[in-house]
Amino acid sequence: MSQKKIGIFIMILSAFIFSLMQIFVNLTSGEIPLMEQVFIRNTVSFFVALFVCIRAKQPLLGPKKYQPALFARSFFGYLGVITLFYASSNAFQADVTVINKTSPFIITVLALIFFKEKISKAQVIALITAFAGVFISAGPKFHSSALAMSAALLSAIFSAIAYTCLSYFRGKVDGMTVILHFSAFSIICSIPFLINNFVIPSPQNMLFTLCIGICGSLGQICITYAYRFAPAGEISIYNYTGIIFSMLLGYFVLGENLSSTTLLGSIFVVVGSLIVYFSKNKKNQA
Repeated sequence: MSQKKIGIFIMILSAFIFSLMQIFVNLTSGEIPLMEQVFIRNTVSFFVALFVCIRAKQPLLGPKKYQPALFARSFFGYLGVITLFYASSNAFQADVTVINKTSPFIITVLALIFFKEKISKAQVIALITAFAGVFISAGPKFHSSALAMSAALLSAIFSAIAYTCLSYFRGKVDGMTVILHFSAFSIICSIPFLINNFVIPSPQNMLFTLCIGICGSLGQICITYAYRFAPAGEISIYNYTGIIFSMLLGYFVLGENLSSTTLLGSIFVVVGSLIVYFSKNKKNQA
C-alpha cells in the first residue's frame, strides 16, 4: 500500500473516531460542561502520548528549533476548539457545520502558499462537490448571530493552520511529541475554566466521558499521522467523510432521522472524495 493510500485510510479512520466521540459528547452534554469534556479528552491523549514517548525514548518537547512551530500548532489548535465550542453554543448547528467545513479549502490554500503543493482542477472540483454535499446535508439558514458565525469561521481558519503545521512536521518531529505538546498546552489552558464549573459525573457518564477521552486520543493520533503520510492539500477532503459517519451514528445510536437531503448530501461528499482519489491515481499511472 502506498504512503498516500495509508494517509487516506488513516484520515477516514480519524473522521470515524471523531464522529464516534461526538456521539459520546452528545450523550453527556446534559451533565458534563464542554470545557470539562475538553480537559478529560486531552488528559487521556497526554498520558497516552507520554507513555509512548518515554517507551520509545522520544524527546518529550521536540527539537528546540521546532518549538515555535509546535507552539503554533498547539495554540491555533486550541483556539480552533474554543471558537468551535462558542459557535456551537450560540448558533444553529447547521450554520456551524457548513462554515466550519470550509477548513479543507483553507488547508489547500495554505499548502499551496507555504509548501508549494500544486492544486489540480480535479481537487478544486472535488472540494466544491464535497462542500456542496455538506451544505445540502446541513441545510443552513444563516439566521445565527454575526458573532457566532464569525467564531465558526475563525474555528475553520485556526484548525486549518493547526493541521497545516502537521504536514510541516513530517520527517522533522515525531507524531507523539506533537500530540504530547498539544495535549499539555490544552490541559493548562482548560484548567481556569474548571475551577468553578467542575462536575463529578454519574457512573454512566463517567464511562461515556472516558470514551470521549479514548476516542479523542485515537482520533488525534490518526489525524496527526495522516498528514505525515500525504500532502495536506490532497487528503484534507477525506475529512468530509465525518459527515457521513455522524449521520449513520446519529441514526443508529441516537435515533435521529435520515432525511432525503441528508442522503443526497452524503452522495455528494462521496463523489467529491472519489474524484480526488481517482484523479491522483490516474496521474500517477500516466
